[in-house]
Formats: sequence, structure tokens, C-alpha cells
Amino acid sequence: MTTKWWKESVVYQIYPRSFQDSNGDGIGDLRGIISRLDYLKELGVDVVWLSPVYKSPNDDNGYDISDYQDIMDEFGTLADWEELLAEMHARGIRMVMDLVVNHSSDEHAWFVESRKSKDNPYRDFYIWRPGKDGREPNNWESFFSGSAWQYDEATDEYYLHLFSRKQPDLNWENPALRNKIYEMMRWWLDKGIDGFRMDVITMLSKTPGLPDAPVIGDKPYHWGGQYFIHGPRLDEYLSEMHREVLSRGDILTVGEAVMATTEHAIDLTNEETGHLNMLFQFEHMDLDRDPHSMSAKWALKRWDLLDLKQVMTRWQRNLEGKGWNSLYLSNHDQPRSVSRFGDDGYHRVASAKLLGTFLHMLQGTPYIYQGEEIGMTNVRFPSIDDYRDIETLNMYREFVHDRGIDPATVMAGIHAKSRDNARTPVQWDDGPNAGFTTGKPWIGVNANYPEINVRAALADPNSVFHYYKKLIRLRKENPVIVHGRYDLLLEAHTEIYAFTRTHGDDRLLAILNFTANQPVFALPSGIAYSGTELMISNYEVDAAEDIALLTLRPYEARVYRLT
Repeated sequence: MTTKWWKESVVYQIYPRSFQDSNGDGIGDLRGIISRLDYLKELGVDVVWLSPVYKSPNDDNGYDISDYQDIMDEFGTLADWEELLAEMHARGIRMVMDLVVNHSSDEHAWFVESRKSKDNPYRDFYIWRPGKDGREPNNWESFFSGSAWQYDEATDEYYLHLFSRKQPDLNWENPALRNKIYEMMRWWLDKGIDGFRMDVITMLSKTPGLPDAPVIGDKPYHWGGQYFIHGPRLDEYLSEMHREVLSRGDILTVGEAVMATTEHAIDLTNEETGHLNMLFQFEHMDLDRDPHSMSAKWALKRWDLLDLKQVMTRWQRNLEGKGWNSLYLSNHDQPRSVSRFGDDGYHRVASAKLLGTFLHMLQGTPYIYQGEEIGMTNVRFPSIDDYRDIETLNMYREFVHDRGIDPATVMAGIHAKSRDNARTPVQWDDGPNAGFTTGKPWIGVNANYPEINVRAALADPNSVFHYYKKLIRLRKENPVIVHGRYDLLLEAHTEIYAFTRTHGDDRLLAILNFTANQPVFALPSGIAYSGTELMISNYEVDAAEDIALLTLRPYEARVYRLT
């Protein structure tokens, strides 16, 4: 397996709107990010993935782009962005930009032209269809509820939008559209960026004819993902993108890949035949979905450790030597990991450290989402009026007003699963608005900021921050953590997740108690060792303790080198 800088890196995701405000308007911005770069340098991360900062009307918080080659006014100017890039590079930190090319904003110049007439040169930059029997062209449901089609009176046709109605899907079957996108990508690379995170990149190819989705239940619209995810021309498009753009330099490319299997990942990330470095897969993010409930995502289903082991082990083993993993437990679209997979109450610190240990000891490139490194938690806003996320607001309207579901039940799902859990401002200190802004924040600050904040974390040598800092340093110092083979231990244990990593003669043992109980770890027979070296743990550990039989404390994590 070859050595690549992006394999050895740790990536930190910044959601600019919620990171740091520099001018008191309540919205995070580029100059705010510049002011916090020394913090990222101290943490030790190598790469920043910058969520969209392009011109946008903000229907979906920047993922609806109206100009791919300019900066949103709320975030600053192109000159501010250029300064940010220079300051990051001066600190040895690379920048990865978000690439959102499955759809644009309906305010993009291309779409403004496209909707003017059926013979406009830009008409085929988007997916237009006539209605069928007085209704939409098909029965697909949008990710954000309701129909995936919007009627446009000017030309008496519908356009496809898999997300918001203000996010029309781009028509990748049009070579002129593809060339415009490649030209834009080259423009950013020429400015010096170090790669792309590719939003819903596996949705570019749609099945010809756009057939109706299978009808399940009595809803008017239905899930049609089998017709627009991993479509028939996806490999062709990504191969062309690689040839025209991605092969130009030594860059990081990571694709957001809904419904990806390990077979998809190998096809797309194999170093010899693939087109991307790595994918974000979602199997572990789906472990607490209940497809039999009112909504798969919003149901309150308990995830199971055996399922997590099965999913992660399959991805670790299947991609070994054939592809590359992205490692994450949270991002701007997911709840806070310590609230979802750990304990955000009494055992918050221990479980946040455990989850960090788990992630950083696997094979792949780890991604840290802003605030994860201090153990930020989900928020419980009392009213739907406190939320800003379009997906959350649409779901509440559909479930409460259209389906008549009890608002308290719906709010419980929102408290657990809303994307706004990840979008509350970073908690920098215990001052007003957690040090995020001197104005009124665009979304409320989590009420626990007086206890959970960066200032307190930096001052406490036992904080989650300093633990993450050590995890990152260990990864840089130990090739076994980057390249070692993964082997699962205690497959059937319902509380302990244990595995080894082996690279030549170097071997690590990770022992993780995913519960508040005190289970006994018994080292399986056949694992020979003459001595142990404790590399990291989230509790004080007696160095002389025999690892063959251990009583673990709540959410305890230990990593040993076996000699």
C-alpha cells in the first residue's frame, strides 16, 4: 500500500456560519476563521475542509450556490478567502473546498437563463420535463419532503430538485455543462486549494426515462434513490472529471456517497483504477434509523454495538489494499457524536475520548467536525421556532400539520437527529454567546457553553481537546495506525469493541467499552505477547496491570503496543 499525504492526514471540518464571527453580525465568517487558525495549529490537524463559502441565497445554508467563483457577502470577500488560504498554508494546513455540482441555486445565472424558454442555450443545463396526467413527471420524493419536482409556469414544465425547490439538479448528460464545471474546478485549483470534498457526488447520473419509484404506503411521493444514486453513467462522469481536472495535481478528493457499498468504494477509490481518494459512506450513520417508523431518519431507534462492529469491520477489511476509508462520526449533517454514540451527561468526557480513540485507531483518514474535539453535545431547543435547518422545518410541518403527529413526539426526534445539533456556534469561552459573536447569533448557542468551551478545555490537561491532540500526534508518529491491518476481536461481545492493528512487526491492541457498565475484557487465546506499552487511555491505568483480564470502567478506552 502506497504512502500518500492524505492517508497520513487528519482533516478538520469548518462550518463557517457557526465557527467564529468577526464583525458582530451574528454570522461566522472568513476573518473569524483566520483569527482561530492558531487553535487548529495547536490541535495538530493537517487539512481543513471548508463547507461552502460561495455566493448563495442560503436556502440550504450555502449548499445552494448562485456563483461558484465568488464569496458569500456574509462571509467576506474573495480577498479575505485568499488571505485565509495563505494563512493556512503558512501554518502547514491544507485547504479542501466543498464541491457542490449535483445542483445549483435557482438564482444561479445558468438557471435564470434556463427557465426563460425551452430553446434557451442554458435550458439543458438542468433537468426539465413536461407534466404527466396533470401531475409531476414522476412520483419521486425530495430529500427535504414533498415532490422532487417544481412546476415553472413560464415554460409550462417541471424541473427536478432532489433537495430544496431552490436547488435545481444540474443535467450532467450535457457535455457543455460538464465543461463549465471542470473549468470552475481548475480555477480553484489554480488559486492553490488542496482538494475537493464532493457533495452527493454519486447522484450525478440519473436513470434514463426517470421512472416512477415503487409505491410504498399511501404517501403521494416515494423514495426513488435506485434511479438517481450510482446511476449508469457515474463512472464515465468521474473518469472524465479525473482526466480533465483531478489528475492535475497531488490533491485530496473525497466523495459523499449515499448508499455506497464497499464494492462501490473499491471501484471509485482504488489507487490504480479509481477516480477519487476516498468516500464518505453512511452505513454506520444508518444504524439508528427505523425504516418501519413514521420516518426512517427521525425515528428514535437504539443503535447496537454488534451492528457497528459488523459495518465497520466490513469496511476495514474489504477496502484493505484495494481502496481507502474516510473515518467520521459527525459532520454538519449529523447529530453530535457524543450524544449519539456516547453519553452526553455524566460520562460525557470519558465517552467523547472513547469515540475519538475508536475513530483515530482505525485504518483511514480521520475527520474531526468543529467542536467534536471539546465534546460539544446536541442541543434541545424548546420550540420549532428556534430551528433554522430547512430539512428540520419541512419535516416538522409535514409530520405535525399534514400527518397530525403529536408535536412532542416530533420534537423528540428533532432533539436527537436534527442537523442543527451540529450547527450551533462553536463554544469558545464562557462569555456572552460563548465568544462566538458580539451580536445576536444566527442560531442559538447551546446552553451548556459555560461548562463546555475551548477556553476551559485548553486550561484542563485532562480535557477532550488535549486527548485529541495526543491521538493526532500518535497517528503521525506510528505508521501502524495509518497502514496497519485491522483484525476484530470479541466479535460477539455486546459491550466491548476490541481490535488489533498490525504493520510488519508492530502491533497495537485497542480495547473500547462502549457502555456505562463495567464489563470484563478477556484477551482471546492465540494473541501472543511478551510485554505491553500503554500508548493512550482515557483513565489512569496501572502500567503493571495484566491485559489478559481487565475490568473496564464506564466508556473506558485503552490502546497498547504489544511486544
